Amino acid sequence: MPLLDPRTWQSRTLAGGEHTVTEPATGERLATVTLAAAQDVTTAAREAHAARSAWAGTPHFVRAAVLRRAGDLFAAHADELREWIVRESGSVPGKADFELHVAAQECYEAAALASRPTGQILPSEAPRLSYTRRVPVGVVGVIAPFNAPLILSIRSVAPALALGNAVVLKPDPRTAVCGGLALAAVLAEAGLPEGLLHILPGGAGTGRALVDDPLVPVISFTGSTAAGRAVGEAAGRLLKRAHLELGGNSALVVLEDADIDAVISTAAWGSFFHQGQICMTTGRHLVHASLYEEYVERLAAKADSLAVGDPHREQVHLGPVIDSAQLAKIQGLVESSTARGAKLAAGGTHEKLFYRPTVLAGVDDTTPAYTEEVFGPVAPVRSFADTDEAVALASAGPYGLSLGIVTRDTARGLDLAERIPTGIAHINDQTVNDEAVAPFGGTGASGTGARFGGEANLEAFTEVRWTTVRGDVAPYPF
Repeated sequence: MPLLDPRTWQSRTLAGGEHTVTEPATGERLATVTLAAAQDVTTAAREAHAARSAWAGTPHFVRAAVLRRAGDLFAAHADELREWIVRESGSVPGKADFELHVAAQECYEAAALASRPTGQILPSEAPRLSYTRRVPVGVVGVIAPFNAPLILSIRSVAPALALGNAVVLKPDPRTAVCGGLALAAVLAEAGLPEGLLHILPGGAGTGRALVDDPLVPVISFTGSTAAGRAVGEAAGRLLKRAHLELGGNSALVVLEDADIDAVISTAAWGSFFHQGQICMTTGRHLVHASLYEEYVERLAAKADSLAVGDPHREQVHLGPVIDSAQLAKIQGLVESSTARGAKLAAGGTHEKLFYRPTVLAGVDDTTPAYTEEVFGPVAPVRSFADTDEAVALASAGPYGLSLGIVTRDTARGLDLAERIPTGIAHINDQTVNDEAVAPFGGTGASGTGARFGGEANLEAFTEVRWTTVRGDVAPYPF
């Protein structure tokens, strides 16, 4: 029996009007969903606030069981959900399978959070029991993007629910089904009580209303740095916690002793996986001068060999970018880069929303596609002469999300990683990695540090309460 029934979302009464979800590969209409407006956020936050107390008081093993069942359901409904991810977000099937795997793991890890120790016994100067206890924050607002819609929603929704909170989720309207409505269907089938999860697809105004709502004390945001700054500023004025996972322009540093035969596949994956529409995408290839010419030639040949097309109907390596606005941004950055002297070694062309994997050589600090986050399948390559220059180049710029270092000497790679400020570092791997058990986040313009994954979720979605207990009423000299 299908998990997703369009009648369940077509019958919803929200004030934002109807929105057509389209397949970027074909322009075909996939669904019509109702968008939320500011008043819908108010209603959802009120209902979530009312439901939160009973859920927080539910035994931990009951909450855990719901999340475990949800993880199982992502596997049980994998065929149906895979098709939605492929068609709605332009993912190749392998990327959709990765999202489904991580979504299940996020639920299993969240289930384990429910039974974690909740506090500490503290020493006290007074004759009393003194302890801390973690308590749910109440209602968590989650704002998730289009690029990995299932992962980037469930990684906040699952732990927030497991720890006893209610959630209001605003998915990107372009991926409203696999980024929002699918989660609601899975969790409802898993036994989540009504009122605890509200799905409100909407635009920037809906997001602002969620940040501003007084019943939502914590915001978990994944998206662009520009939007994240606005969320952080608004949350700061309201004295709310905002966990921000933002953009990146991550570097892959290829040292002179690297195995060039092995590194090209890794490098191509880092830049071209999911059309480069990932915050961790390898946006800068920093290659030792002794390998530079061969690296550019072989990476360009790899890019030219990759198939681009409709991932639902063809076997391809890359699908379409999400929409025409994203395409225009990518094309504009590539054209302005070549106008400033960068050499187009591969790609740089598109048909409809299908942008060819692109390699740019001869880039420098004036090359827009090198200094800015492209969010497209573009690999700028720059040479360096020695380790100090590699550190300087990799550390330059406002972002600090992910880092890859390729070398036969792993100790040297670790030492180099210590000198480059990023939230994530991988030795002998590219920059795009994610696991439910690992803390995830960046520094600088990439966000407010590790706010997702593992024990970071405890910090994100609970408050610490100090409690003392005395046998007798405390005496005071008044």
